[in-house]
Amino acid sequence: MLKLLKFLPTLPARLLQPVGASYLLIGLWTGVGAIATALDFPLVQVWDQQAQTRFFEVRGPIAAPQELVVLAMDERTDSQVRFFESATARPDFVQWLETSPWKRQAHAVVLQRLMAGGAKVVGIDVLFLDASSHGEQDDRELQQVLQRYRERIVLAAEYAEDTSQGFGISLSEPSPTLQIQPPLQIGYVNALPAADGRIHDLPGQYRQQVLASLGLTEIPAFSEAIAQIANPKLKPPKGEGIYFYGPSGRTFETISFWDVLDPQEWQRLQQRQVFKNKIVLVGATAESYQDFAAAPFAESFLYPSRMPGVEIHANAVATLLKDRAIAEGMPNFWVRGLFVLVFVGAIGLMTRLLRVSWQRLAFSMGIALGWVGIGYASFTYGQTVLPVVVPAGAIALNGITYFVSGTITEQLEKRRLRRTLERYVAPAIVQEILKQPDDYHSLLRGRKLKAAVLFSDIRSFTTISESMAAEHETEHLVEQLNTYLDAMVQAISEAGGTVDKFIGDAVMAEFGSPISQGEKEDAMNAVRAALKMRQALIELRDRWHQENRVLFFNGIGINYGELIAGNIGSERRLEYTVIGDTVNVASRVEGATKIWGTDILITKNVYDLVCDQVEASYLGEHAVKGHGATIPLYALICLKGESPTAYLKMRNELRRFLNWKPPLKS
Repeated sequence: MLKLLKFLPTLPARLLQPVGASYLLIGLWTGVGAIATALDFPLVQVWDQQAQTRFFEVRGPIAAPQELVVLAMDERTDSQVRFFESATARPDFVQWLETSPWKRQAHAVVLQRLMAGGAKVVGIDVLFLDASSHGEQDDRELQQVLQRYRERIVLAAEYAEDTSQGFGISLSEPSPTLQIQPPLQIGYVNALPAADGRIHDLPGQYRQQVLASLGLTEIPAFSEAIAQIANPKLKPPKGEGIYFYGPSGRTFETISFWDVLDPQEWQRLQQRQVFKNKIVLVGATAESYQDFAAAPFAESFLYPSRMPGVEIHANAVATLLKDRAIAEGMPNFWVRGLFVLVFVGAIGLMTRLLRVSWQRLAFSMGIALGWVGIGYASFTYGQTVLPVVVPAGAIALNGITYFVSGTITEQLEKRRLRRTLERYVAPAIVQEILKQPDDYHSLLRGRKLKAAVLFSDIRSFTTISESMAAEHETEHLVEQLNTYLDAMVQAISEAGGTVDKFIGDAVMAEFGSPISQGEKEDAMNAVRAALKMRQALIELRDRWHQENRVLFFNGIGINYGELIAGNIGSERRLEYTVIGDTVNVASRVEGATKIWGTDILITKNVYDLVCDQVEASYLGEHAVKGHGATIPLYALICLKGESPTAYLKMRNELRRFLNWKPPLKS
């Protein structure tokens, strides 16, 4: 309880931090997604229905049941009629098609031929609501065919708005002039567009959502009546969605209405037995009839053509006959909402276990795409709809949120890390470290490596500082020392070195730690740094001489070998540094510059790595305190091909300053 009381006051500040804000947003995406799904928001419906449309398109057209044939009142029929309008000799049946609507005699002849051709059932998606405008005989011709084949024919009916007694809906049935006894099979052709404006559901949904609520007398849907005649043992559909087989004009075998009327074309159709044992749907596909609706495989980028109503009925009949109705995997909205909450929340917690921002993003996007794939497979192969868009979208948003907040946090950490590193690491190395911050943190824990270690110290600095302090020039001393150290650090940084620490007037640096560029290059970088330091000191000495200031001399020692690098110190103060015999030897070698009367000494370990690129003078063996054995030392002169002027100048002036005498040979 005490911890909670301490935590609560800091909560607003925590939420303003990138990490806190990200958790708030992740909770928001998850919660809003779950609530929107549970309450079945219209926008969620639209997204899910659009996903179903895309799933159909990704799946592509598949083979439709061969027992279904569409007899199309199509453009071919209209164009043939127009062709024969001005012809002197023309078939007798053309006159049946010259008016709008057509004479019912044309439908009577077509029905007669379809039945003669062995059609199992014929559904006519044409509304014969009024008596024929061509007289009683026209109706009688169709009525006689309907009477003869009434058990195998379904006529279309429609529920329409009825304003005679206020607002309402009434059933518009075929004209009484076509009524027979026993009554004809009829089915309503109404469909209920979904939230996205497309037809997705079987016509039974119209009955459940519209007719049942109004208490109207219910009749079968057009597709249901056809399927019931084709298979009297048909089971109720397991779901509500139509399983669309493909786009308009390319899915079901389609025959032109003209070809059944034309004797020659009809003979060819008869020879092929096109209609034998087939379910035939007669309906309009020509633009002039405007009998189109938005549906999957229609009015989209991949499938721009519209889908005629008769083909939507054909897909519905095929769905019922093949028991492929698409069902909701989670019919209860609250169950869906709970699923979204648990699923998205669990993925969010799993994502948090990953440490790197791009891994979190990749994991989230992978899970989101994987869930879309599962939804696609369930929809396509199992005819089961799962909530896809909201869970996948929420997971993706969570991943993006993690990525953005992680990136911001990483940038802030890099900025802090940069400020820390730039105190003692060359800018180029800082950049290299910041590319892989995790590697840097592992370096801090300590490891063995090989590197070049450079020590530099001002000759007789204690004497100089005491003298200037006595003359009350302490401020000038500090200023001059800082100027000197700035120049030395710049030389080290430009050569790719890491400034380890300052020990009074001494500087310690490494080359190859924390980032190595290879043994030879690390050693050469140390040599380059030493030569830059020599040149920088020469320039400072010239300036100080003109300013009548004290002139500094320094000594530099370089060694190469194995050492241990890491964060070393107390809990309160840790510093990245290196330790080991290589470091101790480098320090002793720097001190030996006074003995040998030169400014830069390198060990044999260094010389062996750089001998092909430098000029150096072998000085002999040198006993190192605490090391046991003697060490060969070399005076660094210059790079090969360069002038030794700077070396000679510094050596001669240093020797005069030290009143140097050659060491006695043992």
